[in-house]
Formats: sequence, structure tokens, C-alpha cells
Amino acid sequence: MAAALVTWIVTVERMRGMDAGPGTDLGGLVWYVGIWTTMMAAMMLPSVAPTVLVFHRVGLERPGRPFSRTWAFVLSYVAVWAGYGLGAYALYRLIEHLDVGLLAWSRGGRFVAGAAIVAAGLYELTPFKTVCLRHCRTPMHFVMSEWREGSLGAVRMGAAHGAYCVGCCWGLMIVLFALGVMSLTWMAVVAALIFAQKVLPAGEQLTKVFAVAFVAAGVWVASAPGSVPGLTLPGSGMSKMHMPSSAELNRMEQSKPPMTTAPTAP
Repeated sequence: MAAALVTWIVTVERMRGMDAGPGTDLGGLVWYVGIWTTMMAAMMLPSVAPTVLVFHRVGLERPGRPFSRTWAFVLSYVAVWAGYGLGAYALYRLIEHLDVGLLAWSRGGRFVAGAAIVAAGLYELTPFKTVCLRHCRTPMHFVMSEWREGSLGAVRMGAAHGAYCVGCCWGLMIVLFALGVMSLTWMAVVAALIFAQKVLPAGEQLTKVFAVAFVAAGVWVASAPGSVPGLTLPGSGMSKMHMPSSAELNRMEQSKPPMTTAPTAP
């Protein structure tokens, strides 16, 4: 939990003022990977904490170094979410490269955002979602049935659990992208929903509630986005600083005055 707190502090510090609403530019690849990985650690570590604790306790009874094994598990888990983020980045850049205008808010952006949220709601009702959620909600069963010895085994277990977690929560992340991936408000809301669904006793029953809520929210965003509380509308004057793109970073670098050296004394 201490690691989750640290990542939240770092995320808030780095993302303050970055919310530009739906369609926020994802910036350069290196910058994006760094902020996305930090975001995922902040959002997912609280809900994965029960599994990590069970994994560590079982590891204390096995030969080897339990602390390094636990960290290998956690880092492998976060790496899977980093892979998900890279896939989302690639899709975003592909749509941008095709220049079909799908993401432009003045054209079809609000309908794309609304449709994405509706799709996330419908996914909540699928059997695959149910299987992945039940896996995430039963850490003892996962650890005991999938245990692998050594650090390499921990990496494999972390990756496997991360894959199930992506299967459980990728729709919720789509909601985050649709509402503003750099919004601290929506990030906190989505993180709370993930925690409730994966950790609370009645979490499995929340899938139907989420499904209805997301479908309604998607229709709302598509039909009347200006009335959605907390939603920053692109180009409305409410949007704040966006993430620096690769081209902008290059321009800023080129605009810097040349470095001069102080004259040496005769």
C-alpha cells in the first residue's frame, strides 16, 4: 500500500493541469510510457494488494528470497498493464495517422467517446468478464493453484495475473480514455470502481450496475456532453495544458538558446 501511495503522489504531481478532456494528446512515446506505467501502478496496486499479500505469505514458507520474489511478481504484473497501454497508444497513433477525423470533438469525437463507454458497459455482461473478475477476486485459489518456484516463476505468475486483470478491467480503462486519460478526477473514479468490483464482498454483483451506468453515461456523453459533471470539453476553454507531443518536444529543444561558455581569464 505504501508503493500505491507513492505512485499516487507522483501521478498527481506529474499530471496536474494535463486534463484536456476526451481525445487528449498522448504525447511522445517515452513520456507516455512513463506516465502510463505510474498511473497503472497507482490505480491497480490497491486492488491487487490482497493477491500480493497472499503471494508473499505463501512465499515466506517456500525456499528462496521471498521479498525479491514478491517484487518480481509486482513488476511483472505492472509490465502487463504497460503492454496494454502501448497497444492503446499504437491504436491512437494509427487513427491519428489515417486522419479520418474520428477523434475530432467538433466532428464525431463525442459519439466515439460515447460509443466506447457503451461498449465498456456491454462488456461487463460478457462471460469473459465474469471469468476474469472471479479470478481476480480469489487470490488464494490463484496463488495455490498456479504457484511457480523462483524469481522466474514469480514473473510468470505476475504476468498471468496481470493478463486476467487486463481481461477484467480493460473496459474500465476504455472509459478513462473516453473521458480524459489525463484527468485526475476520472482516474480516481475509475480506480475506485475497480477496487470496489475486485475487493468488496458484493463486487461481483456490481457488474450489472456498472453495465447500466456505463450505457447511460455513454448516451449522455454523446448527446449532451456539456452537461456531464467533471467532463472537460476539448477546445471549450475549460481544457488545460495537454501533454507534450514528440514534435512539440523537438520544437522546444530547438528553440533553446545555444549554450555559451564563459571566457577564460588571460
